[in-house]
Amino acid sequence: MIHLLQRVLARFVFTIHTFRRRKKKLPQYLKQLLLLLLMGIVALSGCQNLRSRVEADKVTHITLWHGVNPPPNRDVLQKLVDKFNQTHTDIQVESLYIGQQDQQTPKILAAVVGNAPPDLLWYNPTIAGQLVELGALISVDEMLADSPVKSEIDPTLYAAMEYKGQLWSVPFATNNLGIFYRPSLFKAAGIMEIPRNWQEFRQVAKKLTRDFNNDGQIDQYGMSLPLGKGEFTVFSWLPFMWSSGGELVSGDAQNPAGVRLTENQGAIAALQFWRNLITDGSTMLSSPERGYETDPLLSGKVAMQINGPWNLGQFQDTNVDFGVFPLPNNQKPATNIGGENLFLFKTTPERQKATFKFAEYAMSADFQTELALGTGYLPINVKSRQSSKYQEFVKKIPQVKVFLEQAQYGRSRPIFPGYNRISDGIGRAVEAVLLGKLSPVEALQASQQRLDLIFK
Repeated sequence: MIHLLQRVLARFVFTIHTFRRRKKKLPQYLKQLLLLLLMGIVALSGCQNLRSRVEADKVTHITLWHGVNPPPNRDVLQKLVDKFNQTHTDIQVESLYIGQQDQQTPKILAAVVGNAPPDLLWYNPTIAGQLVELGALISVDEMLADSPVKSEIDPTLYAAMEYKGQLWSVPFATNNLGIFYRPSLFKAAGIMEIPRNWQEFRQVAKKLTRDFNNDGQIDQYGMSLPLGKGEFTVFSWLPFMWSSGGELVSGDAQNPAGVRLTENQGAIAALQFWRNLITDGSTMLSSPERGYETDPLLSGKVAMQINGPWNLGQFQDTNVDFGVFPLPNNQKPATNIGGENLFLFKTTPERQKATFKFAEYAMSADFQTELALGTGYLPINVKSRQSSKYQEFVKKIPQVKVFLEQAQYGRSRPIFPGYNRISDGIGRAVEAVLLGKLSPVEALQASQQRLDLIFK
């Protein structure tokens, strides 16, 4: 309507100029009509501006904090967020990278205490208990029960969503750990078979450790291990403990006071195995708290590394040959179920509803397939895994099969309050053993003493 009045006004302006050019007096009726026309445009403009403001106020803005890595994976996520924003004009999601998970924890807790949390948090499930005890989260039981996507979630992931009988998060993506390796380096060292157990793995790591020019300096290490006491180190080490029959918690699995490190034969064996790889001279330690970085493997400085499917996209973008095989086992196969969940914070009913709508979108088969194809993460949606598009992806990148098949042996980390303290204690023990400062028994005893002071 306003555009029509503006066109009419343009005609009036032209008419006025014609009268003036001809030096004729403007008739009174034209003056009155012009005044009415101007008043109409002003009124309609005011209504339109008011309507625009009202419509803008109807848009619900939500924030998503995450630590998606490596950077190309963040680009994939941003494209999917943009797609949601384009198709949901009433909801706009702002995706913010706030650092790796070890860096995120202080920011998250400070935001909660300061009553300024994000609407949505991407984080591993271990933080659930702590956030629940702080009263920061909303339970997703009711919303998920009414959602059609609930039946599409991989059933094995529910254990990491639950704390004290309620669901406090929804899965975003899942993964587990395997061994990335360079087939060409295996072939050059005369290794024809993949190691399956610890003894074979130790021997293969030795054969892959080479001094090409005989100058007394190692040019290629067989293995890389993560140095540091951060969560990635602990995440990588736990499957070796489980493979040796060790358990982190005895009794109530959601009680941090039940953590047993001393006399834990599986933990002792796992630490000793990692230490043996160091004393053999076949293993290079990563930079502190950077065990997830793949540059040494890509450059050929190391031949094997513990890592997960989130790197498949990055490896595909290189011309480097690579393969994946399951973690070597001691008494039984084991791996660590990883990946991140989405946590919904207490805000307002309207924002919580909008936040869950985005969470539903993130769990959908279409989102999960695009995320998997772009990053290598395993879809949490069963329909996505069964889709022809994803199956074609698996055929193209057969390394994905290792993680899909190995998932049956996956274990989740505890999600009780204080897991970060447990992780720190384990990390300190691993670091002390890798650096040769303490024996496995001594390191575990020292960590247990610290944890007992906290939880008992």
